[in-house]
Amino acid sequence: MSVSFAHQPRIAVVGGGIGGLAAAAFLGRAGLRATVYEQAPELGEVGAGLVASPNLVLLLRRLGVLDRLLECAVPIEVGWEFRRWEDGRVLSAENLDACERLYGERTYTVHRADLLNVVQAAIPEGSVRLGMRCLAVEIGDDGAVLTFADGSRAAADVVIGADGVHSTVRAALIGPSPATFSGLCAFRALVPAERAPDFARRLAHTLWIGPDHHLVHYPISAGKMINIVAFAPAGQDVVESWSATATKEEFLAEFEGWDPRLRELLHASGTPGRWALLDRAPLERWSRGRVTLLGDAAHPMFPFFAQGAAQSIEDAAVLARCLAADLADPSGALLRYQSIRRERTARIQAVSHQRADLNHLADGPEQQARDASLRDSDPLAANGWIYGYDAEQAEMEASR
Repeated sequence: MSVSFAHQPRIAVVGGGIGGLAAAAFLGRAGLRATVYEQAPELGEVGAGLVASPNLVLLLRRLGVLDRLLECAVPIEVGWEFRRWEDGRVLSAENLDACERLYGERTYTVHRADLLNVVQAAIPEGSVRLGMRCLAVEIGDDGAVLTFADGSRAAADVVIGADGVHSTVRAALIGPSPATFSGLCAFRALVPAERAPDFARRLAHTLWIGPDHHLVHYPISAGKMINIVAFAPAGQDVVESWSATATKEEFLAEFEGWDPRLRELLHASGTPGRWALLDRAPLERWSRGRVTLLGDAAHPMFPFFAQGAAQSIEDAAVLARCLAADLADPSGALLRYQSIRRERTARIQAVSHQRADLNHLADGPEQQARDASLRDSDPLAANGWIYGYDAEQAEMEASR
């Protein structure tokens, strides 16, 4: 879809993460130029791996960058392989051979930095301005003015806040709304594939679940690395920062008594990162005038359904179509974008929240009932409402 217009609107995207770059990419595909303002001195994603589910992969194909993804991603053959904490017994697993037949695309795992590079390849040269930390957003009737830490200012006809859970744009839209701590912290670590046990090198997305904890691992970086992310009760000193670290001893202590094979994998890891998970209730409104939010700035979600990046990219696709279809009324276009996206993202926030409680059950009757449910379930089919969703088709249907 493309548009023609006499006046090129000034579109500012605050935040150069996956969602912000995806917004610029889909806007460019629709014929609209955006400037991305990123506070870091260079583009890059902290963290490690993520799951690229079919609903995300479909949109990368439409951006024309799927070939780039395939150069660095790992095609997963076994998905959501749940294992019992003490002995590694498999409770449930999906054979992903059916994934492409059901949803039109495969499932992959990928390093966040690699996915960022893939999306960046779809935006025009010169679209990103680095070292631009946004401090304030003044919202007016015909746009907004951004103020940056270096004292500079930029006026825009449309502003998209893709600046994460601590979003400056969000604060300007709805006022102060501090997130609450969830009581959970996350560890992340990478293991070179040659140092990892055989079971961890399989083309599988594996989850070990046990009392108050769970741990996920899968290969990334074209199979050269194993990504680990684990969840545990948060202590008093855990900070909300993806750059914070723990010691390997602290990491191992959280999984004392777990299957020795899993602990062998943890021993092979480097210094783990550790950060606190923040919690936010779904917003009733994330657009006002010509300013809107996208991704974690609008709907941060626990990572337990592996949909954070996918939902940011879906946001970007829908937002671009809405703006391109109604340049004469950008405020109305942003409200339509919000109305299309809000119910879906709120639902994924909710199910992700519920998953934490299920994954962390203590051994006993509830745990046994959960394990029986996992054995009898077909998550690949049950989650069709997530994986089979076409964000651009949803926008077209909403416009009829």
